[in-house]
Amino acid sequence: MIKILYLNLYRKYFDAIVNGTKTIEYRDKTDYWKKRIEGREYDIIKFRNGYAKDAPTMLVEYNGYDITDRYEIKLGKILGVDKWQKQQLKK
Repeated sequence: MIKILYLNLYRKYFDAIVNGTKTIEYRDKTDYWKKRIEGREYDIIKFRNGYAKDAPTMLVEYNGYDITDRYEIKLGKILGVDKWQKQQLKK
């Protein structure tokens, strides 16, 4: 069975992962994230941009994590992106 870590992201971070410029996702060192990350194994991360029913989603390989002053979740290969369109730059 595939184990999925579900995470929500702001649009700018979602875009950065899709574009390949962001390879680590950060989460604060809180009891909440400790329960969700430490001592658990995941296969993939399902990112969601917002809470709307038709919000963009993305599947990314989970490559573990490091702990510094926060949790650093290592992102692998993008496995799929759904309902996402590249934003046009405002001129």
